Amino acid sequence: MDKTTLYQTIWRWHFYAGLLVLPVVTLLALTGAAYLFKPQIERWEERSFQGLAIAGAVSPSAQLAAGLAQFPGARLASYRMPETAGDAPMLHLALADGTMRDVFVAPQGAVLGSFDPDSRIIEFVRRIHGQLLLGQRGSWLVELAASWAIVMIVTGLCLWWPRTGGLAGVVWPRLRSGKRHFWRDLHAVTGFWVSGLALILLLTGLPWADVWGAAFKAARAEMGLVKGAQDWTIGGKAPGGSDLHTGHDHAAITRGAAQSHAHGASPPMLDAMVQRAAAEQLAFPVLIVPPGAKAAMGGEGGKASPHWAIKSDAQNRPLRVTILYDATTGREVSRDGFADKHVIDRAVGYGVAWHEGQLFGWVNQLVGLLTALMLVTITVSGFIMWRRRKPADMLGAPPLPANLPKPRSLLVAGALLAVLLPLFALSLAVLWLFDRLLLPRLPAAARWLGAA
Repeated sequence: MDKTTLYQTIWRWHFYAGLLVLPVVTLLALTGAAYLFKPQIERWEERSFQGLAIAGAVSPSAQLAAGLAQFPGARLASYRMPETAGDAPMLHLALADGTMRDVFVAPQGAVLGSFDPDSRIIEFVRRIHGQLLLGQRGSWLVELAASWAIVMIVTGLCLWWPRTGGLAGVVWPRLRSGKRHFWRDLHAVTGFWVSGLALILLLTGLPWADVWGAAFKAARAEMGLVKGAQDWTIGGKAPGGSDLHTGHDHAAITRGAAQSHAHGASPPMLDAMVQRAAAEQLAFPVLIVPPGAKAAMGGEGGKASPHWAIKSDAQNRPLRVTILYDATTGREVSRDGFADKHVIDRAVGYGVAWHEGQLFGWVNQLVGLLTALMLVTITVSGFIMWRRRKPADMLGAPPLPANLPKPRSLLVAGALLAVLLPLFALSLAVLWLFDRLLLPRLPAAARWLGAA
């Protein structure tokens, strides 16, 4: 098999992979860039509840009573500690109608305002990034696009691989060689520099994906590689299927509160938990979760806990800690930190923290932003190259080689990707059936696709 035929085949795979995924990759890059700055966006969104006077502050239980008075029948799901002195604590309430509400209470006990958690900026960005606002089907599309994006990057690197000795057009673009070379070089060189970072983002995002994440979870359980609760979502839901914003055991919350008062807890248990949380100096956001509240715990299947919990829910996963306290006595029951997790959970945790731009603070954010901008650059440059050479009456795909090559390396690489990426394998089967059964009956479509 000659090199030209192999190059043409790889180019064709790269073309179709790009055509399938570039629109979704662009959307994921833009929403991912926004999500990198989640702490700053949420801080800005809550700006009206910051820098408050702290003189005359009331107890946390009094603040809770003021919040519950505004929403009759509500129950506390979690109490978020203020990030700095003068910030209002946030009460995450489960309302009587089954919805949730984020309520901000001044240190003196006045209710300042509230948000619907599902309408907050970052939550909207998260639903676009993870599900394209289409629910579970959107999660499948994102996972499919991520799978084909891996194919696009691998084939793109094969096309980029230098065949001459010069570095121009390989490591940096040729800026004075005309528009054709400029757009080609911008696409290839940017693709080379972003390929490693993009692959890291794609691979660290797979544990969250619906099909891949569920298969990963099942394989771990089958091999006995599970230790404790998984703290990342699968397809936008908790590992057991509960949505992270719903699913609170109202009866258990009521029982836990009743137990605390029945045993004469003084000060009230919430006040004691706030004092302990302040002494722990955990990474923000720090949640105090009452007995019976399960969503804020992020536990396996969203199960309710009979204990009080103090939990750091930091995006930098290695900083997360969960401390459980007996609901009756207030005695510490357990303490679970990042180092206590299974090595696989720790590896995924590092990847998730990197993916979200929080592992190395602002440096991680800037690297993630640069990655997103480069992904948009290869998208735009690839589209322009396609439009410049596309015939009027055809898609413009690279022509199909006369003798399709079957090199062992390509077959092994394709088989490996199919095994590791279930939706990619499924899409390959669909494309094979289309190519073998349907396309021969549609000569006009075959000609337009360049497969005639």
